[in-house]
Amino acid sequence: MSKRIVETINAPSAIGPYSQAVVHNQIVYCSGQIALNPKTMEIVQGGIVEQTKRVMENLKEVLRESGSNFSKVLKCTIFLADMDDFSVVNEIYGGYFDANPPARETVAVKTLPKNVLIEISCIAAL
Repeated sequence: MSKRIVETINAPSAIGPYSQAVVHNQIVYCSGQIALNPKTMEIVQGGIVEQTKRVMENLKEVLRESGSNFSKVLKCTIFLADMDDFSVVNEIYGGYFDANPPARETVAVKTLPKNVLIEISCIAAL
């Protein structure tokens, strides 16, 4: 098995025993991103809008470092602390994809790391 670990300073470093992403067989498996500022490793100020934008920018940087981008994303998983934020998240998230968005599921969870409001992971082709 050949796998390549992806690491970039332009996205938050892992806060546990995991990699930002792993590439295997031309597929990129991106770990869930939360609304951490990669420079300060602090949660961005504001609410669901600011957190969603930061999460998507973090994912963009991990995808870029892996050699992929949002146009090659196959599937995303969105975890929300409050399903009432779904429409706001959907609008921001949708702005990162063209006319052919990836498969996706969105689930509400009791809590997320560092008590953030959103976490998103994705799988993409190279």
